[in-house]
Amino acid sequence: QVQLVESGGGLVQAGGSLRLSCAASGSIFSINVVGWYRQAPGKQRDLVASITPGGNRRYADSVKGRFTISRDNAKNTVYLQMNSLEPEDTAVYYCYLKNVRTDTTYWGQGTQVTVSS
Repeated sequence: QVQLVESGGGLVQAGGSLRLSCAASGSIFSINVVGWYRQAPGKQRDLVASITPGGNRRYADSVKGRFTISRDNAKNTVYLQMNSLEPEDTAVYYCYLKNVRTDTTYWGQGTQVTVSS
């Protein structure tokens, strides 16, 4: 079983920055895809960014050039650096880990990010 614990959310003004962290338990972090989704009120949960074990990154078009995903396998942690934040980025952000061997996805509890205009 994998547990994911997010931190780093909060309230920030438009144009500001936040860094989200997600620490994973267990021993499968380094060999699986990890990343972040977000869900705004009344909307579906959408992919924000992901990173493979080899370091290949994928971003939603809406965050390209502003957000950067990274991982530290020694710490079992994935990060999301968010710059130039916009009110439209307001959402609950969830980290995830996709176990490709068992096709199981694990989710964190979510962290709120609120960007004021």
